[in-house]
Amino acid sequence: MPVLSLLAVAARGRRRLGVALLGLSMLGSANAQDPDARTSVIAAPVTTTEWSDPLEALGTLRADESVTLSATVTETIAELSFDDGQRLAAGDLLIRLDDSAEQAELRAARALRQERENAVRRARQLQDRNVGIRADVEDAQAQLAQVNAQIDEIQSRLADHQLRAPFAGTVGQRDLSVGALVTPGTELVTLDKLDRMKLDFTVPATFLGALAPGMSLSATTASYPEQVFRGEVTSIGTRIDPVSRSVSVRAQLPNPERTLRPGMLMIVTLERRPRDTLVVPESVLVPSGERQYVMRIARDADNRIQRRRVEIGERRAGEVEIRSGLQAGDWVVSHGTTKVRDGDRVDILALDDGSREISDILEAARDDDSRGGESD
Repeated sequence: MPVLSLLAVAARGRRRLGVALLGLSMLGSANAQDPDARTSVIAAPVTTTEWSDPLEALGTLRADESVTLSATVTETIAELSFDDGQRLAAGDLLIRLDDSAEQAELRAARALRQERENAVRRARQLQDRNVGIRADVEDAQAQLAQVNAQIDEIQSRLADHQLRAPFAGTVGQRDLSVGALVTPGTELVTLDKLDRMKLDFTVPATFLGALAPGMSLSATTASYPEQVFRGEVTSIGTRIDPVSRSVSVRAQLPNPERTLRPGMLMIVTLERRPRDTLVVPESVLVPSGERQYVMRIARDADNRIQRRRVEIGERRAGEVEIRSGLQAGDWVVSHGTTKVRDGDRVDILALDDGSREISDILEAARDDDSRGGESD
């Protein structure tokens, strides 16, 4: 085919393509000018939610009460009355050291006391009959008081041979056996009160003005990644560390299940400035330079779009605080913001309240459309 013919065919092809594109453009313009045209979007409600400004820190757990019991005398172990991890009440016997020598002394002292009590009684009877003198009674009473003091001293030594729980708690692992020789200062058993835990952490001194006893906090640990433990600040240190420029803070966490253990590392989130505020999903924001806008759905005006400028506050995972520009109960476009303009009318596929994934919402909408088409 001649070159001129090929050029003519190409020219005709370009004209046909231009006509097709012009037709699509005119169709798009017609759809855009169609007053009944609506865009399907997913809406989200503006809700009022409890909010706080988080301050994170690392903390270490301590038992509410903790003690390591040790011996005060040199003696062999005669009895062990606990097992590993056993819970005990205050006053329960843990360890009894051999006290046979002290028990023998106590029996002798009690016998002597009985003798001295009889001597006091006889001296009083003689005095009552005017055949005894008052000095004999006083001497007998002094000897009785002396033996009573000896008995108290022996009983005190006997108490040193018994280790009892000073408070209700959980004992640690037992590394002792009956017959082992212990000496003063020997660590025998640990006892921890675990139903409440102390959480110690530090925060920069610049946040000192925002700290106060009673502040709420949450804490997590790698040992239980799915659990969030909540508590409150109980005290704030009186000094600033001159090296780290931080202040120590102590909080208390309830631990009714005794899942937490002393020494655990916790990630602490302090809830500063708790308040009720308006919250929307981050997906509703339409940034324009340094300003933020949302597409508000005017339900009282046939679902018309109103482009609203909003002032935002703090952000957290998937949510943003709204300080002005919206009211509780408003609906805004959360998915489809790029498809609508100010003044457009929309069809709401679903209301995204955060309880379902967007993919599930879209799938449900497609199922509804298919069922509607079948019924038609």
